[in-house]
Amino acid sequence: MSATESPILTEQKDTILTITLNRPKVNAFNLEMTDALQEVLKKAQREARIRAVILTASGNVFSAGQDITEVKEAEDTSFRYHLQHTYNPLILQIRRLEKPVLAAINGAVSGAALGIVLACDLRIAAEHARFVVGFSGIGLAPDSAVSLLLPVLVGLGRAAEFTYANTPISAEQALSVGMVNQVVPASEVLNKATEWAARLAQGSQLAFGLTKRAFNRAVLGNLEQVLDYEAHLQDIAGHSEAHKEGVRAFLEKRTPRFIDYS
Repeated sequence: MSATESPILTEQKDTILTITLNRPKVNAFNLEMTDALQEVLKKAQREARIRAVILTASGNVFSAGQDITEVKEAEDTSFRYHLQHTYNPLILQIRRLEKPVLAAINGAVSGAALGIVLACDLRIAAEHARFVVGFSGIGLAPDSAVSLLLPVLVGLGRAAEFTYANTPISAEQALSVGMVNQVVPASEVLNKATEWAARLAQGSQLAFGLTKRAFNRAVLGNLEQVLDYEAHLQDIAGHSEAHKEGVRAFLEKRTPRFIDYS
């Protein structure tokens, strides 16, 4: 990515705003990208002409989640503080945006990025897309509301399986358990999301907004408290020897030896 290229690209056609994560090669989130996405979502909330939002990504990967190298460079940073200024407000923005938000998932997604796509209202995935919870692989607990949104969508047993095993979930499997709404060929992901968004943009924005409020109250009424508690737990996990081993193993491209640590 060039020095002048934004990590977030936007395009507005009629009443649909398409947001594209643009940080090659794997669209991993750093502070710049998270801040930029928060600003774009503020615009989507503010501008009445925008009636539907699509979130997608450039390349063949949706997002690998948090940039691990940034974590490594900021070892003394409070994980709680980081989450309170990055993913926690981002998740709340998506859930409080009273317009349909669709995730057009063009490839693999993991970690914090999984929380972001699960926070969207609808998810359309490419056939080759894969979903990895990711956190346990580097000795962390789930954050970005994954601890709430994943069990809500797939059930507690499946959520535990996916989180503990940390193995890739195929697009078809994600469809079968309710993680995504539709699976299409990779070449059709954005077109299908745009088709859905165009149809929703013709609907009653008041009705959609009130419905989203109702869903948030009925199913996600403790979202803010969960995000705060996740941040507390992540601060514990993030300063553990297990996490340090997980990061070392990730950077060295080997299997972590968690048995050596608590």
